[in-house]
Amino acid sequence: MMDDRPHILRTTHLPTRIADQFAQQILSGVLKPGDRLPTELAMSKNFGVSRTVIREAIAQLRNEGMIETRQGVGAFVIERPTRHIRLNDGGMTEDDFRGLFQLRIPLEIEAAGLCALNHSSDHLAQMDEALLRMSAGSEAPDDGILADLDFHRTIALGTGNDYFVQFLGAISDRILKTILLSREKIRLDTLLDVVGQEHRDLRDAIAAGDPMRARSAMRAHMVGSTQRVDLKIDFYD
Repeated sequence: MMDDRPHILRTTHLPTRIADQFAQQILSGVLKPGDRLPTELAMSKNFGVSRTVIREAIAQLRNEGMIETRQGVGAFVIERPTRHIRLNDGGMTEDDFRGLFQLRIPLEIEAAGLCALNHSSDHLAQMDEALLRMSAGSEAPDDGILADLDFHRTIALGTGNDYFVQFLGAISDRILKTILLSREKIRLDTLLDVVGQEHRDLRDAIAAGDPMRARSAMRAHMVGSTQRVDLKIDFYD
């Protein structure tokens, strides 16, 4: 009997491959704004993967600004800016990780400063919710990773500048790979303590409305992130 499920290459990151398939349908107009994606269960059966993989793919599409999720309802395609940034999937060498951080560091530091000035109470609530999920990471490690991505996306949203959302969304799958790599190198409970404190410092600086403190907290987080994947990056003040 022939298997007619969509073919997903096992040599690449599964959530990214699934997100790519839906992204192509959205970009080509097969899926239009307002259309609902299949349920997690239906996609899990269709692609032959776990629901955790599907949740990561959905989170990636959400971070890229292609869909929105409604609690208890599902995931829906949303209207996108005319100029939408999307990178093709690929393997990550040491040079790729270095290039990623060279782009990410100035973007994230500036985003933190702007978020401190422009955030709303809703943004703080979303950060707090992400922090709670991250703190439970040892019980639900996959959701802890997604919560980390959601925290950074909320900072981008809090800038009030959609370009930050687009650029950081475009590299969200690469950021996910750095999180996975750091979890391979450092014991999980130790990693969660350190990363959790870095994110709490960021949240508190943003809540205080102090852009310089927020930028400093993000810089410290970026330094820690590079060290956790054994990269030496030069920072310029």
